[in-house]
Amino acid sequence: MSVSLAIQESSSSRDRILDVAEWLFARRGFNGVGLREVADQAGLGKSSLFHHFQTKSELYCQVILRTLERIRAHVQPALDSDGTAAGRLDRVVDALIDALVGDPPSARLLLRSMFEDEMLPESAHELPEHKAAECETESMLSDFGMLIREGIDSGVFRRVSVPHTIQSLIGAIVFHFASGELGEKLIHSELLAPEAVAARRREVKDLLRHGMVAEDSATAGEKK
Repeated sequence: MSVSLAIQESSSSRDRILDVAEWLFARRGFNGVGLREVADQAGLGKSSLFHHFQTKSELYCQVILRTLERIRAHVQPALDSDGTAAGRLDRVVDALIDALVGDPPSARLLLRSMFEDEMLPESAHELPEHKAAECETESMLSDFGMLIREGIDSGVFRRVSVPHTIQSLIGAIVFHFASGELGEKLIHSELLAPEAVAARRREVKDLLRHGMVAEDSATAGEKK
């Protein structure tokens, strides 16, 4: 199936370009995609694409930024919600999974972007979209860290390594939904099948609870 068939009608040619580019960059990375292909798959002329994006770097960085902003929109309410740090972390896990499931190419795109950034042209790092994406990433990682530290300070979480816990959280969720055929062979199911998504929620939450929640806090929770 072509990428264009996988993209629903967008409200504007710019959105359609971004939708097509997201699928292509997720599949083949920055170097594997040409602007002519993006224009063709979006059903537009190359001149129409250049009207919105002057370079491939600008398009790529805008795709990454849009993906991060979508994730932020899902995760922020969970971070801002009431309750214990453990309860809010559960909601963050749900929100992050919802964001990735709702935008299938996003997990693989984000995973690629982690090691492709150094492959971008030098000029790409000066683009406003690239700087905004870096700020968005740093802000979300900082918020995750604050939540974990809050749990440690309140005695809900053990004194875990905050950076390593964030790494584990990213790996357990983003890598899982980016793993493609390997992941589907391991779990014997399509990654986005409803029962597989529900199982991933349970597994990640159980892993975090057993690894992070302080024994006294867990026991108190069981007694309530």
